[in-house]
Amino acid sequence: MRHAETVAVITGGTQGLGLAIARRLAAEGAEGLVICGRERDKGEAAAADLAVRGSACCFVQADLAQPEDCFRVVDAAVERYGRVNALVNSAALSTRGGLLDTDLALWEQHMAINLRAPFLTMQRAVGYMKAAGQPGSIVNILSMAALCGQSYLTPYSASKGGLSVLTKNVANAFARDRIRCNGVLAGWMETPGEAVIQQRFHGAGSDWAARAAASLPMGQLVQPEQLAGLVAYLLSPEAGVMTGALI
Repeated sequence: MRHAETVAVITGGTQGLGLAIARRLAAEGAEGLVICGRERDKGEAAAADLAVRGSACCFVQADLAQPEDCFRVVDAAVERYGRVNALVNSAALSTRGGLLDTDLALWEQHMAINLRAPFLTMQRAVGYMKAAGQPGSIVNILSMAALCGQSYLTPYSASKGGLSVLTKNVANAFARDRIRCNGVLAGWMETPGEAVIQQRFHGAGSDWAARAAASLPMGQLVQPEQLAGLVAYLLSPEAGVMTGALI
């Protein structure tokens, strides 16, 4: 039960990787969880599921494109549990766009949700952690696209590249406060959100995941539950002094 003293905020925690991470933290005894998303029904169902698994959990309906919602999600942890010592930035927008067909609105959406929102949630969470004088840990969910990315992922890749540098900058700035910040550069993952993207932009059928897996060297897409264990480790005291790592 290495997370018995963990109070965590998980953006995008109502589905996919974010929900898998929340479930893993609950299984490891997390004291309290805050998850957020835009859809109330989905969020309340996820919170109820996590509560059954043994962790107190509250859902905050939020649109992370709105700065005040980013702050409100972190504030909810302190209001409900008295503190926050863990943050996972998992929410992200991955709509397609290349250099020539990305308009200003799409560019700004990616920057707002994929880069500005993590900046704001970290700003709020680190402020609380420093005020409490206690250790804390942050994990930002990045992407292999942060290293380059496909031609149709230009704004997405740029936003994730920015977040990778921000991750290392925060790690460097707050190491003496014992606040760690690491990132996970995930590969192609099988999630409900990716299914929507594949159908909307690539005309994929319901068998898209099986077809994609068959084309990959290891014969599978990344599964959220596989990454959840890594994130739980990075958030835990077992990670020791590990900070600034991009895995």
